[in-house]
Amino acid sequence: MNHGSIKMKKVAGSKRKKEPWPTKKVMEQIYQMKLWGGNSANFYSGEGSHLPDLVNPYIDVLTSFLRSFDSPLTVCDLGCGDFNVGKELVKYSKQYVAVDIVPELIVRNKETFKDDNLEFHCLDIAKDELPAGDVAIVRQVLQHLSNAEIQSILLKLTNFKYAIVTEHVPEGIFVPNKDIISGQGIRIKKQSGVDLLAPPFNFEVQDVKELLLLKLNDGIGVVVTTLYHIF
Repeated sequence: MNHGSIKMKKVAGSKRKKEPWPTKKVMEQIYQMKLWGGNSANFYSGEGSHLPDLVNPYIDVLTSFLRSFDSPLTVCDLGCGDFNVGKELVKYSKQYVAVDIVPELIVRNKETFKDDNLEFHCLDIAKDELPAGDVAIVRQVLQHLSNAEIQSILLKLTNFKYAIVTEHVPEGIFVPNKDIISGQGIRIKKQSGVDLLAPPFNFEVQDVKELLLLKLNDGIGVVVTTLYHIF
């Protein structure tokens, strides 16, 4: 993945404005070039969405959360990827709205996964208005985004009662929220990780609860899933 800015071709006689967040193009390139793995016939969102040791405990805690309510919740899955994880949660929701930034991925998901209470939308969650819902799921998405994009997303998360955020971070004490250019890599390469309660985000919530912490076999950090009760 090129962590530099994407170069824009000059158009004769005009000045083309450079996108401040060219994230859509970056994510399209990741899937096109199989930078997260997979074969030529598949969209593949990486081992974090497929390794049973990471996926199964996550599905268990999310299922427990969703089933704890007398009335099913409307879930917005922000950055649904190849939907290998989300497909296990649809049956526990009133409505499941899955969102991703890559158009071809959303077309494939619509063709592959069908339920009466399931819908897919192609949106840039940093730029576009988000669907309404009770709980937002943001699973290993923010770790790939710049601080500016994260801040934009957090402003929209205040419209949800709950947010469940999963991040790959260093184990132990680390300096949070070092800025990056959006792309394939994450802050752990800088010995950093996303902490929504720390500056510059200072995400204000009613309550916070760690739902799951998983150590990776390669020893490079931990994957933490946190429940934020927003209002």
